[in-house]
Amino acid sequence: MMVQTPILALFMADLLGLLLLIPAGLFALQVLRHWDPSSGRAQQLRLEKRTPLVAAILGLVLLTQILALPLFVHTVDRMALQIVGAMCAVGTLNANFWGLPALLLRIGLFFLAAAWLLMHRMDKLAPDYPLIRAKYGLVLLILPLAAVTAGVQLAFFLQLDPDVITSCCGSLFSQGSESVAAHMAGLPALPTMFALYGTIGLALAAAGVYLRWRRALVPFGILATLSFPVAIAAIVAFLSLYVYEHPLHHCPFCLLQPDYGRIGYALYLPLFGATAIGLGLALSAAFARRQSLRDVLAAAAPPLVITAAAGLTLFAALAAWITSQSNLILIGY
Repeated sequence: MMVQTPILALFMADLLGLLLLIPAGLFALQVLRHWDPSSGRAQQLRLEKRTPLVAAILGLVLLTQILALPLFVHTVDRMALQIVGAMCAVGTLNANFWGLPALLLRIGLFFLAAAWLLMHRMDKLAPDYPLIRAKYGLVLLILPLAAVTAGVQLAFFLQLDPDVITSCCGSLFSQGSESVAAHMAGLPALPTMFALYGTIGLALAAAGVYLRWRRALVPFGILATLSFPVAIAAIVAFLSLYVYEHPLHHCPFCLLQPDYGRIGYALYLPLFGATAIGLGLALSAAFARRQSLRDVLAAAAPPLVITAAAGLTLFAALAAWITSQSNLILIGY
């Protein structure tokens, strides 16, 4: 399996990323310990000179990690054709112990990388680097996460055996399973529906408060971030059923198949984008103690809030349309 081009690309991206993240992590420790913009010491001057180069390298590495998630999902989805018993990406991920952990780690790394890039953008717009400690502190969280992700992903691909029969998505989401996915599939449709639209509604209300009064940016970011797990649970619990028009088909990956118009892309892209923006804004606003950063957020945050709110609105509208157009009658039965 390791000779396939996408797998080699993922492996090289992780390896090169770690080789660059390790010295960036060491630099982050120096920033956290010694950064003092009021000082004229030689050490401070060296840090200030190296910061743009390290930040540029980090930006490239983290952008690569963001792109690695869709490449990983596409790869495991295509590999389902080569594995006995697999019908979609779930079958490939379920082929050994490391598959689902690799996906979850990839998703976590995606969001932290996107949040760092947004924080870095806000930091660059201010004249006094108000987020430099916060964003380099985040690097120290991203570094071990990237290392664990690379190791788990490598173990997953190395242990893939096309001759071993795996289970399809139906078994993973069946009620007899004790997995988290099965518990999500067993969530009652109506309460989960209320939770989905309620969470998104609160996030949109917080967005309106911020755009009108420039307040509640952190609550908006938290609610936008919280919308992601709620939305995933809703997709597994009821939304996928309406797409497939089948009361037992809960798979969130089959939504990406051409048989269903690849509607999953229309759902996941705005959801992931809104969540990433929300997390980045929440972290940036949480450290907005200096007036320079508050001024930057006042100018740069509103279009980002509008973009994230539009993503959540698009997801909710598409979910409502799918539910209303489906031939499946789920609520009340």
